[in-house]
Amino acid sequence: MVIAARRVAEGERTAAEIVARGGEAIFVPTDVSRAADCAAMVAAAVKRYGRLDVAFNNAGVEQAVKSVPELEEDEWDRVIDINLKGVFLSMKFQIPEMLKAGGGAIVNTSSVGGLVATPGLSAYVTSKHGIIGLTKAAAIDFAARKVRVNAICPWGTHTAMFDRWIKDGAVEQHVLASHPIGRFADPIEPARVALFLASDEASFVTGVALPVDGGLVAA
Repeated sequence: MVIAARRVAEGERTAAEIVARGGEAIFVPTDVSRAADCAAMVAAAVKRYGRLDVAFNNAGVEQAVKSVPELEEDEWDRVIDINLKGVFLSMKFQIPEMLKAGGGAIVNTSSVGGLVATPGLSAYVTSKHGIIGLTKAAAIDFAARKVRVNAICPWGTHTAMFDRWIKDGAVEQHVLASHPIGRFADPIEPARVALFLASDEASFVTGVALPVDGGLVAA
């Protein structure tokens, strides 16, 4: 496994934890908004393991709650560059290696924000909608060549980014009330869905944007 992230200390710690539990992992410092970093990330995987079979493109950032006129251009660019361009650049270098290997599976992290809009999050919503479109386009382009591409659309998952967003108690209660299941998700729950989509158990599944949202979209 190759762990790729901007935050070096966290990435190295994650790789070390995997190794300590008997797994195999290396860490590659990566800024997914940079083409050279994405190319190096994939090259490191192929150099270490000889091929690339699975990729999980999970990097993302949030935005401050602002309407379109309030949003500065550099704020827009930051969200789009990491959330959307980062997935494009990652797949740009991942897919050719998967084709060489005879196929593979890619899972991209979108969001419920890629399925419905949220007030004050125009850049984030745009980036996550874009990921779904990109996922579907790539899935159709490479389905016949045995590269599957899917997306997960989580919401209400206790990650550091989400917890920063709901630090206001009123916001937390509002978001919680939107989940028919009546609770927030543990990070392992969307992770299991991503693992399913990456596995051979999902061998006939491609081009899907799967909500992992406690019933929010269905409500």
